[in-house]
Amino acid sequence: MSNSPEKNEVPINPHTVSVAEVIPGDLVALSPEDVERQRWYVVTHTLPESPETIRVSLRPPLGGVDRDEVLGRERSVTVACHRLDVAAVPRLSSPPLDDVEFRDGDRVGSVRAVDPRAAEVTYVRRWGAWHRDLDVCAEEPATDEEVRGWARGADRDGYVVRHHPRPVREAASGGPRRVVVTGLGALTPLGVGVDELWRGLLDGRHGIRELDGEEFGELPVRVAGTVPVDPAELLPRAAARRMNRAAQFAVLAAREAWADAGFVDGGTRPSGLDPERVGVSLGAILGDASVLVGGDRKLREKGPRGVSPLTTPMTVPSQAASQVSLDLHITGEARTVTSACASGTEAIGQAIDRIRYGRVDVALAGGAEAVVTPAIMASFASMRALSQAGLEDGRSPSRPFAKDRGGFVNGEGAGVLVLEAEEHALARGARIYCEAAGWGLSADAHHMAAPDPSGSGVALALRRAVRDAGGHVVDVVHVNAHATATVEGDLAEAGALRAVLGNRSLSVPVTALKGHLGHLQGAAGGVEAVATVLTLHHGVVPPTVGCAEVDDEVELDVVTGTPRELPVGGDLALSNSFGFGGHNAVLALRRRNG
Repeated sequence: MSNSPEKNEVPINPHTVSVAEVIPGDLVALSPEDVERQRWYVVTHTLPESPETIRVSLRPPLGGVDRDEVLGRERSVTVACHRLDVAAVPRLSSPPLDDVEFRDGDRVGSVRAVDPRAAEVTYVRRWGAWHRDLDVCAEEPATDEEVRGWARGADRDGYVVRHHPRPVREAASGGPRRVVVTGLGALTPLGVGVDELWRGLLDGRHGIRELDGEEFGELPVRVAGTVPVDPAELLPRAAARRMNRAAQFAVLAAREAWADAGFVDGGTRPSGLDPERVGVSLGAILGDASVLVGGDRKLREKGPRGVSPLTTPMTVPSQAASQVSLDLHITGEARTVTSACASGTEAIGQAIDRIRYGRVDVALAGGAEAVVTPAIMASFASMRALSQAGLEDGRSPSRPFAKDRGGFVNGEGAGVLVLEAEEHALARGARIYCEAAGWGLSADAHHMAAPDPSGSGVALALRRAVRDAGGHVVDVVHVNAHATATVEGDLAEAGALRAVLGNRSLSVPVTALKGHLGHLQGAAGGVEAVATVLTLHHGVVPPTVGCAEVDDEVELDVVTGTPRELPVGGDLALSNSFGFGGHNAVLALRRRNG
């Protein structure tokens, strides 16, 4: 059996002869129906049976079991070609598979041996089912019983079926390290801490509020996803004064994640860590836009002496990463990623690689943002990107994938993961949530603000994340969608997911959290990654809040109403983030078995 077309290129030049003219090496079909169905046999032997008949021994041209036919000398048959090498046609029988214990990773090859131009089709067992292609997913998988049936009927039907047990894997030496998640932290519109986030997601609550400050009074849209406490009140006063609001969020989320990972207060050295082997990687678009606006206002009102010397260091987007490194005494690196709304996810991906390739052993990664300011709200409203829905009916005004969606809701917060080399985590006995298995990037190169409606860039990032995780599309068990509730954006993402998932697009549960939280901008990827980790850890998919009726054009299995149990047939969850300018980033997380 071979996939090579050159080996199977047998000339077919049908012509009718009598059985008496047939000789060994001829490729024959015994009836017109066999010719039409490409059912041919190589004549291996002929023997006169009687004055009127000849016994003809036949073997499928690609190998198989022999069969004898006693045929009348004058009977017409079709010969396709002469002088095939009979010795080169293997005599094969498909062994029974009824008593074989299949395992994931096994392969089964099936070739229609009676067709000289057929190619072998290979099926791979994964998650208890047999797939012809682990990534395209264009066909329904076969069951174990169907595969056993193929082998039982193979010889009769002119097929050869072979079972290839998965190879025994040797322990890998060297190469990239596996990265795991050992800690989580978050401040979101649902409250302070990961517990408040997770409880709110499962309860179907949202944290979108009316903006009642005087500065928001003239805006056409006055709702946003705001953190319900002042983060400065949760920090020492002197420290809080030197941080912008986004940095305050980041430090509080990082502290929670640090403690959740089993490290102690005070940072690296009290926790027994080498500070040079720990890093920070945070995403932000602007960080905290209010500092620069406030500095400009003081300049106009009070002159140059009225502007605080902290204005510049508190304005830069890198302030969150630097403040986390200061707070926990992390000296390995403190990087900031700015790629619009994909910033948090890309920051996590970059941290995965820094650990994989030995640059650091531990990293705090995620995103922080505080951009609920009048100018930014006015800008988004001018773009007609914000939802015009209010809070009157009790539904979230952010309605991902819904028929009546009309735009996103601006938001703020922070989400941080502690990532760690697996051997490092195991050596200290850490609790492991899941594996941070891979990530993928792409760029739309389409428009400065609008998504590419084809979704091709998104699909590329999705495939790259799965591939980087060493997985296949059939491994995907859940998607945490970016879905901002904009009309075009949701459809582009849905189309990309359908293109990648294939016929699994209606069986992989998808959820979108911006109905709960609003769009947290550069922090969105960090918070949604925290939620995706918890989904894998607890085996529960939160519902999509605000989506009363899924748009018919979405054609995905969107989880709405109540939480749903995570399916067992797969181990990869994808967390999507896409940003203005065509930035696409996807994180792949793997459930740990046992």
